[in-house]
Amino acid sequence: MPELRVFDPPMCCATGVCGTSVDPELARFNADLDWLKHQGIVVQRFNLSQQPGAFVEHAPVKQALSERGNACLPLILVDDRVAVEGAYPTRETLAALAGVVVRKLENSVTASCCAPSGASSSGKKSSCC
Repeated sequence: MPELRVFDPPMCCATGVCGTSVDPELARFNADLDWLKHQGIVVQRFNLSQQPGAFVEHAPVKQALSERGNACLPLILVDDRVAVEGAYPTRETLAALAGVVVRKLENSVTASCCAPSGASSSGKKSSCC
């Protein structure tokens, strides 16, 4: 399984999901990372304001920062290769990067006694409703 590393821009806390006005994009991304972890993917997350050493220890991140500055953040590495730069990817994109299959539930409509197909064997509609 691939290893995912997230390099966040400077934030007040490790996830950016704190304080009185939470950015919904950060909350969504944090939930997506938790989902990915539950799928068995190793996820590491680094915040520039709290763990600056991690940004210089990873050559692709250091290079991106020196060439484009903080505009390259957030930056996602998959097995030490830059996969996403400058945006938080969707759950579907994260899953694809990690090789995880996303199964969407189908909306199945079941016939009820009031459904148009609910005719009785005598050809009359049911009067249950």
